[in-house]
Amino acid sequence: MNKDRMISNFIEMVKIHSPSLGEKEYSDYLIEILKKLGLEIYLDEGYKVYGGTAPTIFAKLKGQITGEGITLAAHTDVVEPSKNTNPLIDGDIIKTDGTTTLGGDDKAGIASIIEVLRTIIEENIEHEDIYLILTPCEENGMLGSKNINWDNVPKHMIPAKDVIVIDNSGKAGLIAHTAPSRYNFKIIFKGRKAHAGIEPEKGINAIQLASIAISTMKMGRIDELTTSNLGSIESMFPSNVVADLCVVTGEIRGHSIDTILETLDIYEKCCSVATNSFGGEYSFEKICDFPTLKPLDDLKFANKFAKIYEDLGVTTKLQIIGGGSDSNIFAEKGYNSIIVGVGMENVHTVNESLDTRELIKTTEAIIKYIKKI
Repeated sequence: MNKDRMISNFIEMVKIHSPSLGEKEYSDYLIEILKKLGLEIYLDEGYKVYGGTAPTIFAKLKGQITGEGITLAAHTDVVEPSKNTNPLIDGDIIKTDGTTTLGGDDKAGIASIIEVLRTIIEENIEHEDIYLILTPCEENGMLGSKNINWDNVPKHMIPAKDVIVIDNSGKAGLIAHTAPSRYNFKIIFKGRKAHAGIEPEKGINAIQLASIAISTMKMGRIDELTTSNLGSIESMFPSNVVADLCVVTGEIRGHSIDTILETLDIYEKCCSVATNSFGGEYSFEKICDFPTLKPLDDLKFANKFAKIYEDLGVTTKLQIIGGGSDSNIFAEKGYNSIIVGVGMENVHTVNESLDTRELIKTTEAIIKYIKKI
């Protein structure tokens, strides 16, 4: 493995602007690299559904050894502000000048993947098939992975079921294997307009209806594995008008779908009580934004990769995390994912940094894992 090359490649990549919905230049860059390395490529055009600019990149490095193979995954988009990123090297740490995000989330993951491929090829390491899934728009609701047309993916390009997603924040050795589902909800309260100064008794204030309902909803931590939050309350009326419309949005995420749905049912009953008591109407919409991620093999894959880390002297920790990622979407298709760290810290902020020592450790671990399977 060429550590300096990987770090130089990372710095080169973060200078390519690739926000969600605008990853085309970076995607073209990666496709060219993968072609030069001799990988077979299939480009999914799901981006056309949601108005994106770049495909999900499927790639395959055919192996010499028969087996199920392994899939490496990462995403190509970064969180704004990310234009004109100026990476600064401070010893083993790479950061920016404080005006943009770094883009280590997830270009550090992709730098690791590219170096893994280069090392495998250059050192003539025998291996099973290696598959890649590089998705756009992960940061924007996982739109890339959600819109993959799996029916169109050639059978021989269908990735291996065990997936290493190189997209965890924190140090090498952190292995996330379980993540919650998220449901978004939207409540529309309808009241009745009236002049607030002359005849307010003729009105039904939709903002008040929303407030009454919300005041009886349990928010924050519902239980050990379930959380809830309100995101917005919108009602744009002048103060001299009794507002007849108020829209409330929020989310519930948790590891039990039954608990999520039970909580949503309770929320809807709160709305019903408010409108039955004070008049007005409401509508309640709920949608699953992403499913749960759970290991499909009783943590066999996670523990196997943890052993690789430990053999390299890296302290490991298996994690249950609170956020969603492409892994949640892959889970619906029967993929068994672990999400590993590469030293990203303070992601999604202008204080983001990357510890290259951790990037090197995870890259070494992936190479070692591929040698062993």
